[in-house]
Amino acid sequence: MKQVVQNYKSGELAVLDVPVPGCKPGGVLVRTSYSLISTGTELMKVSEAGMSMVGKARSRPDQVAKVMQSVATNGLPATYRKVMGKLDSYTPLGYSLCGVVEQVGAGVDDVKVGDLVACAGNEHALHAEVNWVPRNLYARVPEGLAPRHAAFGTVGAIALQGVRQGGPQLGEVALVIGLGLIGQLVVQLLAAAGVRVVGADPDPARCALAEGLGAVACGDPGSAVVENAVAELTDGHGVDQVYLAAGGDSNQPVELAARLCRDRGRVVDIGKCRLDLPWNAYYEKELDVRFSRSYGPGRYDPEYELEGRDYPIGYVRWTERRNLACFLDLAARGRVDVEPLVSHVADFADAVETYRSLEEGELKAVAVLFRYPREAVEAGAVEPAAPVVAVPRVSRGSAARPAVRAGSPVRLAFVGAGNYATSMLLPHLAGREGVELSAVVTTTALSAANARHKFGFARATTDLDAVLGDDAVDAVFVVTRHSSHAELTRKALLAGKSVFVEKPLALSEDELAGVLAAVEESGNDRLQVGFNRRFSPLLREAKERFGARTGPASLRYLVNAGRLEHGSWYLRQTSEGSRFAGEGGHFVDTASWLLDADPVSVYAVATPGNEDLQVVLGYPDGSTATIGYVTTGAPGFPKETLDLVGDGKVLRLDDFVRASVHGKKRWVSSRLPKARDKGQNAELAAFVRAVRTGGPMPVPLESLVATTAATLAVRTALAGGVPVTLAGTP
Repeated sequence: MKQVVQNYKSGELAVLDVPVPGCKPGGVLVRTSYSLISTGTELMKVSEAGMSMVGKARSRPDQVAKVMQSVATNGLPATYRKVMGKLDSYTPLGYSLCGVVEQVGAGVDDVKVGDLVACAGNEHALHAEVNWVPRNLYARVPEGLAPRHAAFGTVGAIALQGVRQGGPQLGEVALVIGLGLIGQLVVQLLAAAGVRVVGADPDPARCALAEGLGAVACGDPGSAVVENAVAELTDGHGVDQVYLAAGGDSNQPVELAARLCRDRGRVVDIGKCRLDLPWNAYYEKELDVRFSRSYGPGRYDPEYELEGRDYPIGYVRWTERRNLACFLDLAARGRVDVEPLVSHVADFADAVETYRSLEEGELKAVAVLFRYPREAVEAGAVEPAAPVVAVPRVSRGSAARPAVRAGSPVRLAFVGAGNYATSMLLPHLAGREGVELSAVVTTTALSAANARHKFGFARATTDLDAVLGDDAVDAVFVVTRHSSHAELTRKALLAGKSVFVEKPLALSEDELAGVLAAVEESGNDRLQVGFNRRFSPLLREAKERFGARTGPASLRYLVNAGRLEHGSWYLRQTSEGSRFAGEGGHFVDTASWLLDADPVSVYAVATPGNEDLQVVLGYPDGSTATIGYVTTGAPGFPKETLDLVGDGKVLRLDDFVRASVHGKKRWVSSRLPKARDKGQNAELAAFVRAVRTGGPMPVPLESLVATTAATLAVRTALAGGVPVTLAGTP
């Protein structure tokens, strides 16, 4: 691919052929449609590169101080080599663009291939044909907003953050000094917020443009036009806030701000101008000087920008990503108009000449866009590759299946004693004949003691290794948070225990592979995942009444999951996976059991934010299962309804309360109200029986693996926008 670069030592600008970046987890590959030249920030960088070494030093005293510190620490020769090596290398340009998602990395589920996004960052939204952009530095472009306008997203977020720092209120008066690109956007944002704006800039064309975009009056900073407008609008008190959006070495902007600001007014620095504050003027008015740091909270924080760790909205309402999305929304709704700011659109191939024209003053511009080859963008958006997800092969060792000695109870240990364990599993095991609750392991001593007291465990502990090493324990239940399931299962299998792990078995392909590696290493395949619905007495009877099939069938499974309470750990997708990754295995397993096969393909679509998800599974005989996993339904509607249609028959399940089969004969379950039995009791009985006898586990391991792989493949299908083939590994 091609990218615009500059050698900071020589000042040379070039369009280089460079490798396409890889699509790392936590971000997306974006093929650029338009990128924006910041005629302030970027031209300043280009201009600095053309200076002599002395000129560079004078323009960046902060860097000179670092060099001197390095000389004191490392010596002059080493520092010289380091500095020259850094200067004599290519650096990128650009930080604001709009493009099409070409590939989605692991852990990203809010966009898919073909989506139009605006991107930010001087390391990620470069003037390049393809960029890798981490999740907190892009935002989906609202419908109806043109790509060339969405390319303003980053500079729009900078202007928006500056306005937020000023805290404008309805009816106030503001002064914007500097009517370049950022200043023009600040004028529009303030006007949209109900603030009367006066602009100051020495360029008459920019003053006229700002007045056309909502400013009450604009003029040269040294003219009487600005001072008269401020006096008239404020009854001589001065403006409520001043926004410094100017650059250069003149101290005029901060002096003008002090003169025209009211008592205890606010001065916000957005640009990079000289800030020798006249002490008396600022002290006498007790002016509140504020700085606006780029796009907003999160900027320069690697955990936010690179690792995708968002700030809680209750504590940080407007992060840089939320600012980016907000500006795009304002532009899409016509509250901000960026088209009048577009002075020139250049083909990307002409980038070097465009920079030269800007630097030499031949091209007078507020904003310049690079337009990228349309064929490349369309190819990236329309022809995504159809992915294949491997279903790991199950390889067992030769270890014999252990059986419990005749007359002895099956001794169980629980790792975790949370709500599900204490409400849905332990009540079916406590007091069961032939079962002994030997130990409960939790991370906190009190929760272990509570479980011991309530259910009669022989002992309570926080020492997992001691329990896994106890030969008196026959089976281990893993009932912890999702992120720990795979690792705890792996450890218990290696310890030779039979394992019952609540869904999900794994949150990633690597975790699933780790579990199977433990099976192969230990020869221990004694594993059951808590897919309980196939054990529901009502559903089992309905399947028996439906009978055998000769042709393909269609299954529809609607899961009215509902919204989670604020603060639920299920919402921690970074650590605990998505809701469907955590719960979806239930429904995939139920569908596969009813259709007597494992899926061979997965397709998925979702509403924005993945609130409502539709998953279509394909099966070897042509059968299909559609799982609708929705969170926006009515809370009073049943959670799970299912229809199976095939061979002239229909099976209907209503939330595990009633079922019916329609065919040559009609069967309807009892209409008397009864509690929902989703199969936990029967599932636990089958597991305990298998542990006691050494017989096969209730569900074949191959089926557990296929269900987990299909559930994980939903993420890949959402990202690619095309069906995913599930293929067994050799």
